[in-house]
Amino acid sequence: MKSIIVTGASSGIGKAAAELFLSKGWAVGLLARSGDKLEAMAQGNEAAIPLVADVTDADAVAQAFAAFTSRIGRLDVLFNNAGIFAPGGTIDEIALEDWYNSVNVNLNGMFLCARAAFAAMRAQSPQGGRIINNGSIAAHVPRPNSVHYSATKHAITGLTRSLSLDGRDLGIACGQIDIGNARTQMVQDLVDKAVADGQTPDPTMDVADAARSVLHMADLPPEANVQFMTVMATTMPYIGRG
Repeated sequence: MKSIIVTGASSGIGKAAAELFLSKGWAVGLLARSGDKLEAMAQGNEAAIPLVADVTDADAVAQAFAAFTSRIGRLDVLFNNAGIFAPGGTIDEIALEDWYNSVNVNLNGMFLCARAAFAAMRAQSPQGGRIINNGSIAAHVPRPNSVHYSATKHAITGLTRSLSLDGRDLGIACGQIDIGNARTQMVQDLVDKAVADGQTPDPTMDVADAARSVLHMADLPPEANVQFMTVMATTMPYIGRG
């Protein structure tokens, strides 16, 4: 049985991906802060393992990964997904607290989870595994009033490239999926705000399409890797944006 930890597994893309992997027979570590939601997802499925942790808490992340590998025996894949989109604005309008929270979750949290996964994959036998970072269309071109989100997602691209290089001799592959407007609650909030402001919202796509793309990346043999994948609503203004 292949194994994966999905962070941010209680909602959005993380939940859709976790449920898809479970349906395909994977052992899935469900990592998020919402213990009740994780327990509900795992009910009746021994392959679903709730891991209650805040990704910004280094000790909690380390304990969660250790608990998973102790129970399952190894970690094949990390879907490094947890993230937030704080209230937007121009740089002088964004609250410093929202900037710090964005960096803490979107960058520090992904660093801590990648660090724990890398260590586990390096130590296990056979050595190796795969880390899939959830970037964003914003990792390439920003949407307006999102300097905090865009900056952290650009940083994830650097994290992905560094992990790919440093993991090469250890059998640890790293790739990044950049998703454009999957219909999660976070995207729906942006759509609702655009409508409220009298604007035409960007097109969206079913979150299941993003989940299937993650599965494709995760299910490749060790000698193959998707370094970067962009999957998005077909008609959203990505090409030519920015």
